[in-house]
Order: sequence, then C-alpha cells, then structure tokens
Amino acid sequence: MFKTFVARPLVGLKRLVRNDQLLTSVAALVVGFAAAAGAVGFREAISAVQWLFLGFHHELVASGARESGWWRIALAPAAGGLLVGLITYWLMPGRRPQGVANVIEASALRAGRMSFRQGIGAAVISILSIGSGASVGREGPAVHLGAALASFVGRPLHLTRSQSRTLLGCGVASAVAASFNAPIAGVFFALEVVIGHYALSAFAPIVIASVCGTIVSRMWFGDFPAFRLANYEIVSFLQFPAFALLGIACAAAAIALMRLTAMVERTAETLPGPRWLHPAFAGLIVGVVALWYPEILGVGYEATDNALKEQYGFQLLATLAVLKILMTALCLGAGFGGGVFSPSLFIGAMVGGSFGLVASHPFPHLSSGHGAYTMIGMGAVAGAVLGAPISTILIIFELTSDYRLTIGVMVAVVIASLLTRVWHGPSFFADQLKRRGFDLQGGHDMAALRSLKVHDLMRQDHVTVPPEAMLGTLRDRLRQAPLNELFVVDGDDRLIGTITLEELGDAAFDQSHDQELCAENLARRSPPVLARSDDLQKAIRRFGEVDEGLLGVVDDHDGTRLLGCLHERDVMRAYNTALVNLRAEEHGETL
Repeated sequence: MFKTFVARPLVGLKRLVRNDQLLTSVAALVVGFAAAAGAVGFREAISAVQWLFLGFHHELVASGARESGWWRIALAPAAGGLLVGLITYWLMPGRRPQGVANVIEASALRAGRMSFRQGIGAAVISILSIGSGASVGREGPAVHLGAALASFVGRPLHLTRSQSRTLLGCGVASAVAASFNAPIAGVFFALEVVIGHYALSAFAPIVIASVCGTIVSRMWFGDFPAFRLANYEIVSFLQFPAFALLGIACAAAAIALMRLTAMVERTAETLPGPRWLHPAFAGLIVGVVALWYPEILGVGYEATDNALKEQYGFQLLATLAVLKILMTALCLGAGFGGGVFSPSLFIGAMVGGSFGLVASHPFPHLSSGHGAYTMIGMGAVAGAVLGAPISTILIIFELTSDYRLTIGVMVAVVIASLLTRVWHGPSFFADQLKRRGFDLQGGHDMAALRSLKVHDLMRQDHVTVPPEAMLGTLRDRLRQAPLNELFVVDGDDRLIGTITLEELGDAAFDQSHDQELCAENLARRSPPVLARSDDLQKAIRRFGEVDEGLLGVVDDHDGTRLLGCLHERDVMRAYNTALVNLRAEEHGETL
C-alpha cells in the first residue's frame, strides 16, 4: 500500500523534478502528515492499553488510580514491565528500548537512516510502558516513531545524506508539533537537537512538516494548550535573583535524574538473573509507591497541572519531586520504554512550586505567586535534561499559551542548562549515546570522525624488515619506506619496534657498522600504534601527541600483530572532507 500511494508518486516526482529543494519539500509534506498520524495513533494506543491495565482511558491518571482497585494499581506496572522485558529481550537490537538518542545517532552517524521495523517495535514497547503506568514520558517515543516513518518514506527516493537528515528532522518536527500542539517548538527542536544547524535548506521543509503535524493534531485533539495558567506575571524585577536560584535548584534536580538513571542502568547490568525481568521488578516498586502517591504514574500531566494551579502544599510538592526522580530513573534504567520530557516537566513543576512557596514567604507582595515559579521550574529542568534551551523555552510558551513570564523562564532555563553542562554533561541523550560508545561532543564534524575507524583509512604501503636484517639492508629499505620509517616484525607479523632515519643518526651514513648492527638492536621498542577499531578522533589526538606522520595499526585482540599503517595526511584529509560536507549541508549546497 505504501509503495502504491506514497513511494511511487514520490519516485515519479523525483524523475520529473530536478530541483532537490522542491523534492525535499514535497517529501516533507508527506512525512509531516505521516509522522503526525503516527503521533496521534500512538496517543490513542496508549489510551487503549491504559484501559486494559488500569481500567480507565482518560489522562487524569492520578484521579483514575484512586478509583481503581489497589491490586490493579500495584500490579499493572509489573505486568506491563514483564511484557516490555520479553519484547525488548527477544526483538530489539541491543536488548534495550530506543528513543530520541537513537534519532540523534542516526542523524549524526548514519546519514539520517533508521530501521522502520525497530521504530514500530520501540513504539509498541513505549505504549505498553506508559499504558501500564510506568513513570516515563510519551513525547520521546513519538519523536522516534516520527523519525522512523520519515526514514521509511525517504528510503525509495535514494536521497543524499543532507536530504535524508533533513527528512529525519521533518519527522521529528511533525511529531513534536503534534504531541504538544507546538509548531514553532517542533521546528526548533528538530534543528537544535537533531539537525544541528539552522540552514534555510533544512529550515523550509521542517517548517512544512511541523505545520502539517499541527494541523493533524488540532483536527484530532482540538486547539487548546496542554496546561491552563492563572494570570501570572512578573510583579517585581526584584524576583530575578530568586529566578536565578531556582535555575540552580533545577540544575541539581536534572543532574540527579540523569545520574540516577545511569546508576540504575549500570546496576541492572550486574544483577543476576534474566534481564527481561528487570522492568517487571521496577514496575512492582512503582506500583507499590503509587498506592500512596498515584501522581507518579505515567506522564503525570494531571499533577503538573494541579501544581500550576497552586493546589499542592510544600510537603507534597517536595515529596513528589523526589519520588518522580527516583521512579523515572528506576523505570528508564531498568528497561521501560519512554521519554524524559514529561517527567522533566513534572519534576520541574514540583521543584519550582516548592521553591516558590519558600521564596514568596518573606515578601509576598513582591512575588508573582508560587504557580509562576512552577512554570519557570518546568522549563528549567526540561531544558537542562534535554540540552535544548531554545526549544524548551518555546515549548513551555506553546504548552501554556502564556508569554508573560518570558524573561523569568529564560533566566532559569539558561542558568540550569549552563550549570548542567558544566557539572554533568550536555544532555540526557548525550549520556545515553556516550554509554553506548558514541560521543557527540565537539559537534557533528567530530561525530563524523568518530564514526570513521582506523581500518577505513588503513594502508598496506608500510615497509617491514625482520629483526636480523643488517644495517646495510636497513639503509636500502629506508629509501623505499614512506616517511623513512621501517617496521621491525618477526615471522608471525608481530611488531618488535620501528626504525626511522632520524633515530639511526650517524649510523645511517657510516658503512663500517653494516655487518655489526641489526634491526633488533636499532629498533625503538614499544612504538606508538593505533588499534584497528580506533576512531579517527583518537587517531588525530595520537598523531598530535607523538608528532609523527605515520603510525602502525595493530590487531584489536593481539596488540602486537601489525596489520598496516595509517598516514596523518589521510586522517586530516578525512577531517577536511567532513568539514566541507557539513558546511555545504548547512548552506544548502550539493557536493
């Protein structure tokens, strides 16, 4: 059906239209509607699964949980966790759920290409997780599904790397716009987090997709903000020190969430027993806690809304903030599928509300009310966790349809994001990728280098000599060697050392020692080398440390077996190519 109604018309259009920008824009239109439909279907599926597990399908989860049987609330997350564990263990690559981090990885390292089957599998896992009451968010999985759909649409078009990444961003923008009814935030989230630049070549198609996502969302759910605020406004600019302090508190909360999640994940890997049981045990703990505090179940929008309406006291706000951090870290670390945006909003609301009660107490006439601090806290924690301050500020405004606290939100978000980056790292997604061996720090150009391995550029033009080779032979072989360097190896190709013209010194020109000195005597022992699987970023660093133009490449498992050599000029040429390609992509050029 897809090939008949979508792929064939797009392929036909590609044959007729030679303008890449027009083709990408038309594909963005298709992706926008497809990703939005996926986001709507995702939310409706969560509602259906929630009815099966918890006995109600509305989004007032805390209120519904209080009316359900205690046994149902206690056991539903565990039952959902059991299903999630089994599906993840048997069907998902790496035996872990997927989310926004995988989208970022696909954009930076895989030219915007994702597996559609894995996208559907990740969506099913997240639907079961959220529907059964796990303390996770729903927006991240919707973004992953939108990106997978975008990659699926683009595959038969055989797009360039730049076009594929742009189309991936279109799926992300549409999913964000449909999830939050936030078209502007959808555009900037895709550009800030996934694409990594704001070039017009990517901006225009992403805007088209985001508008499509908003249209579908408003047709299905209606046009109204997710949270309705009272008439909050900045009463006095003397509150700005308090907003700054709130940013510091929110940074601490964001760091606590990310570090606890990583700690739970590491601990789960060392526990005895089958890994597919971990989500079930985590779900059981969540269910028991929910008997007393049902607000921690699911995405938690009801509790967030109540905090904005100033319906909670200090003790409940502080308790819910701590519990949500613990339960979200437990669920994500144990293997439930889901995102971190909704939990971040929840945590930020509780931290902001409790902070606002304290800050407003000494000078109530100068305070905007602790509900205003609640909204500011939402943005600060979410911005710090996502590592996307611009997108988060816009999402908060579009979620609430309120711009009167603009400056306060900006102050807290910037401070929280900056401190989190300094004290911990760029974002929750960067943490996930780093634990999997992908480091996106340093920008997409360095990420491209990290995606290339030494064996991709390794040469076989190195010159080897046996350890018994005499000086006269070495002198002749040095004339043939690249950069005047010889590799001394035994009969099993094990590296003994290296010999360079500079290291030979006077002996290189004194023939009286030709029959006295051999390679084994002259070789530099334990020379600097690179492993076959090292990435090019490590290679650049290594070349800089040793100030040499040629390094031997050894086997990963046997660090003495010489496989080839790597030239510094080849690495720098690859780095330059990565830079040129990125700059061309940012300026909408085709190489």
